[in-house]
Amino acid sequence: MSHRMRFGIFLAPFHKPGINPTLALEQDLELIQWLDRCGYDEAWCGEHHSAGTEISASPEIFMAVASQRTRHIRLGTGVVSVSYHNPLWVAERIVQLDHLTRGRVMLGVGPGSLPSDGIMIGLSQSQTRGLLEDGLGVIMKLLRSEEPVTFKNDRWDLRDARLHLRPYSNPLFDVAVAAVASPTGPKLAGMHGVGLLSIGATTAAGFDALALHWNVMEQQAAHYGTQVDRSKWRLVGLVHCAETMEQAYRDVEYGIEQWFDYFQAVAAFPQMAVPGNNVKEMISFINDSGFGAIGTPDMVKAQIDRLWQQSNGGFGAYLMLAHNWANFDATRRSYDLIARHVFPHFQGHHEPTMAASARARAARPELAAVHSKAVEDATQRFQAETASRGG
Repeated sequence: MSHRMRFGIFLAPFHKPGINPTLALEQDLELIQWLDRCGYDEAWCGEHHSAGTEISASPEIFMAVASQRTRHIRLGTGVVSVSYHNPLWVAERIVQLDHLTRGRVMLGVGPGSLPSDGIMIGLSQSQTRGLLEDGLGVIMKLLRSEEPVTFKNDRWDLRDARLHLRPYSNPLFDVAVAAVASPTGPKLAGMHGVGLLSIGATTAAGFDALALHWNVMEQQAAHYGTQVDRSKWRLVGLVHCAETMEQAYRDVEYGIEQWFDYFQAVAAFPQMAVPGNNVKEMISFINDSGFGAIGTPDMVKAQIDRLWQQSNGGFGAYLMLAHNWANFDATRRSYDLIARHVFPHFQGHHEPTMAASARARAARPELAAVHSKAVEDATQRFQAETASRGG
């Protein structure tokens, strides 16, 4: 394919409650370093404040540390829960990071997915989407214009607000809105002409809505006079692979039950409905429903192909949800296998080397004969020269 798909991860992060949080966060940073070494394009880092599993409270702090340990990978907020923050400060923080990283940041925004986060600051889920719409409007004005912004709602009161610094990136770093199944995300993305993070791309509702989401973005863009770009559309999915299916199944025994329990019984996030009572049933659900792929690199390729077809026109990046189903060594091995065997199929690097190998294979008998004849002729000339000198 001529299109170069980007690859990355969406790092909540998920960790088993009760483990050493310092070590867990350190391993998350080590994972970003590993991905940078393997050639991954992007890493999106989350914001959560409750429920004991997704233990990163500030994507900006995590990104600042990760930027100092990496060279190439771009780092995004995955996502800033805009309803929790004054939008002026959201814009200020990401612009500062834009300077500190020399343009390696991306801003992902959402309403805030965990009800147990918002309730601590007096927010219900009925308020968060409206606040996201208000907040993103303010943020985009601040980022795209030097004109002061005055805005007031029940939560914020901005008076002639301006950015202290202009963005380092020119014209602007990537901005993306999160989406699961509802049209809220694509509506805002189209309104502002920014990207879309389809976090629920492989859920039943999210998969069915993929093409619809893009249609909503185009309709909104036409209405508001903006432009949307499929290369800025990122789909999030679940995969784990090993050299064999049997090994992949053994790998995920480490943590898949805890991950399922989190969505079944802890996180009040019904869009992530994941049935299963034991490891075998959980693996079957992931693979049989299309929710993800646990197995070999070929299964990962097939999953991405399936999403590509469903998107009805393609997307720019595939982000793997970092789930901690496997231990750290097996997790790194999975990402390594994907980089080695999956990337080339979607980045234009698979066919050239395969075609070159096929051409060489077809030509080998004739070329080998020519080579052998050349060696034989050289040997005969040397023998003749030696004989002419009398030994």
